[in-house]
Amino acid sequence: MNEQIRAREVRLVGPEGEQVGIVPLERALQLAADVDLDLVEVAPMARPPVCKLMDFGKFKYESALKAREARRNQQQTVIKEMKLRPKIDPHDYQTKKGHVVRFLKAGDKVKVTIMFRGREQSRPELGFRLLRRLSEEISELGFVEASPKQDGRNMIMVLAPHRATKVAAAEAAAASARPPREAREGDVAEAAPAAPAAPAAPVAETAAE
Repeated sequence: MNEQIRAREVRLVGPEGEQVGIVPLERALQLAADVDLDLVEVAPMARPPVCKLMDFGKFKYESALKAREARRNQQQTVIKEMKLRPKIDPHDYQTKKGHVVRFLKAGDKVKVTIMFRGREQSRPELGFRLLRRLSEEISELGFVEASPKQDGRNMIMVLAPHRATKVAAAEAAAASARPPREAREGDVAEAAPAAPAAPAAPVAETAAE
């Protein structure tokens, strides 16, 4: 940057991206000083190297902001785990499925593990059937990212949320993190509806004598 550049001539780019052309380094430095900008080498390996006139401090600040925003928007992949037995009770199955639905709605992946014990290991079809049923019942929220496979005494399947599900989860998280708007001068509070008036008591008629 500036006097640190060692090339005798550079291909100069103006502050708005316009091509100035190949000029001697001294000329490029003078042009930078004239407009109170820095001469920054943006393509040092080119022949001649490409330099641009810019406010380097502002450039670094904006780059840091963009990098911070990118990190903030980057979603970390979280994998939850749910364990089931091949002969699970119907009520327990519904409870476990509810947890899987909640995890997917939150934008998380779910590792579903079927645990076989004793003679159950000779009936792997029970695990396949249960995992297929679960994947079909949550198909609106997610899909099978890793098909069921046997892993020792366990059978494992990985479910992942659909893109639309992840987007909805991110929007919900952003909305919950947003602080409520403070009342401002000029805001008008909504008046509560007035209670209906009580009916007037009937007036007794007096018969004329």
